This record gives sequence, C-alpha cells and structure tokens, in this order.
Amino acid sequence: MLRQVGTARRGQISLAETQPEWSYLSAQPAKSKLLSLWRAIMKKPQAAVRSRLRKQASRQEGREKRVLSSSQVKPSTAAAGLAKRQEEAAWQASVSSYHLFRDTAEVMAFRENLLNWYDREKRDLPWRRLAEGEVDLDRRAYAVWVSEVMLQQTQVATVIDYYTRWMQKWPTLQDLASASLEEVNQLWAGLGYYSRGRRLQQGARKVVEELGGHVPHTAESLQRLLPGVGRYTAGAIASIAFGQATGVVDGNVIRVLCRVRAIGADSSSTLVSQHLWGLSQQLVDPARPGDFNQAAMELGALVCTPQHPRCSQCPVRSLCRAHQKVERGKLLASQSLPGSPDVEECASSTEQCQLCAHPTEPWDQTLGVTNFPRKASRRPPREERSAICVLEQPRAPGGPQILLVQRPSSGLLAGLWEFPSVTAEASGRCQHEALLQELQSWAGPLPASHLQHLGQVVHTFSHIKLTYQVYGLALEGQTPVTIVPPGARWLTREEFHTAAVSTAMKKVFRVYEGQQPGICKGSKRSQVSTPSSRKKPSPGQQLLDNFFRPLIPTDSSNLNKHKQEEQQMEREKQALC
Repeated sequence: MLRQVGTARRGQISLAETQPEWSYLSAQPAKSKLLSLWRAIMKKPQAAVRSRLRKQASRQEGREKRVLSSSQVKPSTAAAGLAKRQEEAAWQASVSSYHLFRDTAEVMAFRENLLNWYDREKRDLPWRRLAEGEVDLDRRAYAVWVSEVMLQQTQVATVIDYYTRWMQKWPTLQDLASASLEEVNQLWAGLGYYSRGRRLQQGARKVVEELGGHVPHTAESLQRLLPGVGRYTAGAIASIAFGQATGVVDGNVIRVLCRVRAIGADSSSTLVSQHLWGLSQQLVDPARPGDFNQAAMELGALVCTPQHPRCSQCPVRSLCRAHQKVERGKLLASQSLPGSPDVEECASSTEQCQLCAHPTEPWDQTLGVTNFPRKASRRPPREERSAICVLEQPRAPGGPQILLVQRPSSGLLAGLWEFPSVTAEASGRCQHEALLQELQSWAGPLPASHLQHLGQVVHTFSHIKLTYQVYGLALEGQTPVTIVPPGARWLTREEFHTAAVSTAMKKVFRVYEGQQPGICKGSKRSQVSTPSSRKKPSPGQQLLDNFFRPLIPTDSSNLNKHKQEEQQMEREKQALC
C-alpha cells in the first residue's frame, strides 16, 4: 500500500487504476477513512498534472496555429523542397566526375589537409577571438553576424577598426536595437554599402522585439526571419556560432572550388552557383563546420588569391585540377611533346559540359590556375553628374560652420548627410542657377555672385559613377543663419569629420579646403580635379606658356629679391598650416 501511495504522489497512476487492489477494504470498518486519505493524497498531484497538460495543450495549439498560418502562406513549401532536391540530384547525375568529389577518400583528405593548415596559419582576428571565447550563444552569434556583414565587399584590414569600435559601442543585440539610425550611420561612415548597417540594426530589433532576444539557430531560419541575412551570411552564423554542418559560398570559396574542380563556366551563372553550393555542403566537416568554412575562406584570402596564387603553399594542391593541368602543361612543354588527349580532362557525355569553359575561351597556359574562375564581363556603372556646394558661415558663433542636409530614408546613401546638391545639367549656366535655388531653399537669400566653381570629384559606387561639380560659397559679411528647415543643420569642421557622411562628401570637402587660404590639403589621395591640379602640359603647350610668361628680371639683385619673396611666402603658408 505504501508503494502505491508513493507512486500516486508522483502522479503516475489514478484512483481508477488502483481501485481493484483496494477492493478488500469494502469489508473493513476503516474504509471511509482510508478512501478520504487517498483522495486527499491524489487531489494535489492530479491538479498539477491537469495544469501541466493544459499548458502543454495550449503551447501545442499555438504551434499548430503558427504552422497552419505558415502553410497557408506557402502551401507548397514541402513539395517545392522535394522538387528542388530532385532537381539537384538530377543535376549531379548529369555532371562529369571531373568536376565532383565522388571519392570519399578525397573528401576526407580535403577536410584534413585544410583544417590542419588552418590551425597553423589562421589569422588572429577580433571576431574570431570573441566567437571562440563567448559561452552565450546569442552573443556569439551577434559577434559573428556583425563581422560577416562588415566583411561583405570590404577588406579585412579595413573592417578590423570598424568592428572593434562597433562592438565597444554596442556589445549586445539589445544595445544595437536601442541605438538610433543616426548613430549607426555615423559609425558606419566610410565603410561603404551603407544599407548593410541599417539592415543589421533592423535585424537586431527583430530579434529583441519579436524573437525574445534569441538568434535563430539554423541557416534556414536565419535567412527566413532576419532582414538583410542572405544564404551566405545565414550559413556562416549557423556554422560558426551554432555548429550547424552547413556549407558557405563567398568570393573566396568560389575561387577555391572553381580551381580545385576546374570549373571554367561563368561562376555567376545559376547552374554553376548551385553546383558550388552543393560542393561546399559535401565538403564541410560535420565535426568542425565553423572552422572548415573559415578555413576555406582563409585559403582563398591568403593563398588561392585572384592574381598571384601561392600554389606551393596550398594544403590541397594535390587535389586541385587546375594545378594538375598546369603541371601537365609544363611537362609536355619540357619534353617537346605534341598535345595529346588528356584522359583526366572533363569527358562529359554531352556535346558541351555546362561546367567547362566555352570553346571560344580556351585554356591559356600563361595564366596558370588563374584561368579559373571565369566571370561574365560586368556592365559598366551608369554615369551621373551632380552639382554640389559647400556653403560656409565663416563668422558664425562658435566658429565657422558648414551646411549639411540629410538624404531620403531610402535609396542610395539613405539617411546620410551631404552638402546641398542638384542633378547637373549640360549647360553650366542652368547648373549654376539650379544649385543657387537649392541653396536658397535651405538657407534663404544668398549672393549669387559669390558662388564659385572649385573643381570636380569622381566617386564610384557599386553601380553608379558619380561626378560632382564642386562649388563653394562663403557668407562673408552677412548675418549668420541660425534657423534652418527640418533635414538640415549647421556643423563645425570638427563635427563634420565625425558626422554620418559618405567618403564622397569627404572628398568634396577636401576640394573646398584646398581652395581656402591657410588650409593645407590632406595627404589622402582622392580622384579630384581642381583648376590648380592640371596635368603636365605637352611640349608644344610648354613652348606657348614660356612665350607668353611675364619677363622676370635676371640681374642678381632683383633675382635674389624674387627668391626671398618666394621663400617668405612659403614660410607664411607653412605657419598657417
């Protein structure tokens, strides 16, 4: 009886289930007392069990509703996934083994050689230190997330300083979610591709406000739930932070895989891209997926470089089809043998392998392994022109101030600050008038005669080549403007250099500074052109310039005086700088 009571206290059985064992009590005088005691014992655990069951049912109902809602939005998700897998399987079956890893021993050797090299040669980078030393999974994922977004289209050396300052200012997702877009743009200024920072903050806010502060753990859920997170970034976060065995493909990995498996077709095409993702998934080490993915990217960055690869230092060169092709070419050349059919070349049963280079693009022995990968020629960026003006109040309270206006919240350089500008017209006169009207809409009546053309700046964005015609206007002798419409503000020169402005605006400002007395040009190089920075004239032009140059006295006293004046002017200029 004691055993049964103890079991009942844990809520494992019900009174109905034990009733037969208690039937003998019906003949006993103490029947009613024992039954009362039993009911008292059972009452509390049964209530607890019912409560837990109700909660579980409620949670399950919520999950089912979410699943139902999801299935209503995408009713054929499972079917689409199955069709995709079938399509990939058919594609793999149709591809020549020359472009595949069909030998398990090759896959194992590739993993082992690459990871051993990575353990010896990997760079000490701040995001790696943070990820390796962080035990909290969400903070680890955040550290990886920030680094992967910053590294898109940007060199490691440039990212290190930005990453360090970012993580010092916003060490957690919650910190970033509570920041303003102005603060994000300000810290991102100069890093380029500014929408990345904006989407990173949007993702942080979604995690904090909608996902309970927890970053999704799988590549599929990361890509589906977080804005700005594509297939590569999702795979990197999932593998490095959460240990999911999922491959990644970025520019470095594309280069490595195209050379290792001699893939000469356009690497940006859909078919080749699908094949590369399949290879990366096949190769990723399930025991160390994050390290493997980082190792593949590190190999592309340090050894298998675009122009000057160091094949002698490559840990997987024995498995590299491109390297083998180069060595065979050297051997044939040294033995003066005629080119013979190579049994290790692609022997696709089809007329033209879709992973090989087109016959019109034959192998170039002088290029070596850099024959791979091949990309379709990019369309040149479209060209645009803009007239832009640095409007300054030299006598403003607190020191000289310049006018900045904010760009729209969407589109190119969304939310950043810039000098007032207009789209440039072919006619210089119309351009001058349109720019003056734009300035007056922000700062009121202005003296048109003081608007001066200073030069031009050419800056190339990802898809736009923008030429700025730079103007300057200093409001000398006027009452300082203190009130401006929303979307504009006056900043000191020091404030400008720390504001959320693009690199192009800093180039424009350097042109303006170069035209001001007492201002030294910075040492940074930029593609700018000013009236004083013309190209060296041709010999014929030099002859004409010498003919029309004013005559300088050649007697020794006047010549010495002229040199002294030049030296004095140079000293004064240096003192002002």
